[in-house]
Amino acid sequence: MATLATYFRQPAAIFRGRSDQPIKQAVAAVEDADPFALTGLPNDDVYLYCKRIDNSRLVRQADTHVKSEFSAIAGVCGAALLIGGMMIAPGVAGIMDSYKIQELKREQAQLRIELRKVDVAEERMLNAPALDAIAPEHHLVRPGADQLIRLQPKNDHSFAMNGSFRPKSR
Repeated sequence: MATLATYFRQPAAIFRGRSDQPIKQAVAAVEDADPFALTGLPNDDVYLYCKRIDNSRLVRQADTHVKSEFSAIAGVCGAALLIGGMMIAPGVAGIMDSYKIQELKREQAQLRIELRKVDVAEERMLNAPALDAIAPEHHLVRPGADQLIRLQPKNDHSFAMNGSFRPKSR
C-alpha cells in the first residue's frame, strides 16, 4: 500500500518526542532565508525508483482448457475441409471425365484414319491386276470353266409356285 509523500516531509521531531532544538534550527533557517525566494514545489524531494522486473524465469502454468479449445477448433476445421471436399469432388470428377471423353474421341478419330489406311491397302492387294502379279510367285493359276461348281441351282422359280414341291428328275 502506498504512503503519501507529504508524510515523509514532516519534521523528524515528531518521531523523536518533540525536542526543542530542531524546531529552533528550523525557525533560524526560516529567518535567514531570502524573503523573495519562492517556496518549493509540493513533493519536490520525493524520488520515484522504477525497479526492473525480470519475468524470464517464470514458467506459465499449463491451461487444460486451451488444449480442448484447440482440438475443437481443429475438429471444426477438419469437418469444414471434408464437407468442402465432398462438395467440390463431383465437379472435379465431371471435369476429369470430360477430359477422358475428349481423349477417347481423339483416339477414335485416329483409329478411323488408320482403318481407312488399312482398307485402302487391302483394296490395293485384292484387286485383279495385283493378284495376277502375285499369283505366279505362289504357283497359283485361275481355274478353268469346267473346274467351277456353282452351289446354287438356276433359279427356275419352282419354290415360288403355289403347288407342291416337285423334285427334278435325274
